[in-house]
Amino acid sequence: MELIIGFVYIAIALTLLSTSNAAEPAQIRLLRPRFGSGGRRVEGLDCLSWRLAVETNNLRSWKVVPQSCEDYVGNYMLGRQYRRDIEVVAEAAVEYAKSIQVAGDGKDLWVFDIDETSLSNLPYYARSDVQFGAIEYNETGFNQWVAEGTAPAIPAILRLYKTVLSLGFKTAFISGTLDAYTDIKILNLNQAGYYNWEKLILKGENDHGSSVDYKSQRRTELVNEGYRIVGNIGDQWSDLIGTNVGNRTFKVPDPMYYIG
Repeated sequence: MELIIGFVYIAIALTLLSTSNAAEPAQIRLLRPRFGSGGRRVEGLDCLSWRLAVETNNLRSWKVVPQSCEDYVGNYMLGRQYRRDIEVVAEAAVEYAKSIQVAGDGKDLWVFDIDETSLSNLPYYARSDVQFGAIEYNETGFNQWVAEGTAPAIPAILRLYKTVLSLGFKTAFISGTLDAYTDIKILNLNQAGYYNWEKLILKGENDHGSSVDYKSQRRTELVNEGYRIVGNIGDQWSDLIGTNVGNRTFKVPDPMYYIG
């Protein structure tokens, strides 16, 4: 008889996401597991196939997680597979970084996204009124969470970050977070274990258009300053396409939302 994944507790999320420097996340509710936890077909939709289509950018411009896949996405994000998937990406990025001969002029740069790449918002998305992306994005609610400044590091990406610094690369964060939260984001990154970045680029009130346009423009500005973008890692395809994406890009999984 096929086993259906049971309740996933807050202890799992804290174990997977906490670091010695990260602040304690807010309490995460129990999931409501029914079907789809193992990727099986639910109400006519194969949730595992849906997630694969999302990660390969074949399914685009979707607004919310299909309601029938909410529990599947929740169990994935709080479970071992999500952690393993990120670790595989981080390990590939580390191997690539080690293969690069750093010029030594301070211009070899690695670009990091922040949300769901360097820092995790799982404590927010696990709240009962958010439901792992199964309802429309609530900008007010999310900004209130950002203002708390307690997002934990994603351990595998923090290790990658420290590795590229140790190899002599400079680092830059480019995020869609509003620059009104600059001080909070700096404190949050520091508490999570991130230090010594070259640039922290957040979105200004005059930044309009798509995420692709915004991040392309900011990367182009870095290139015009003489930086060579050697690596680029993010959770959205909009982090990794456009202009001046870098010599090599790395996509970490995120089936909770889509930013175009």
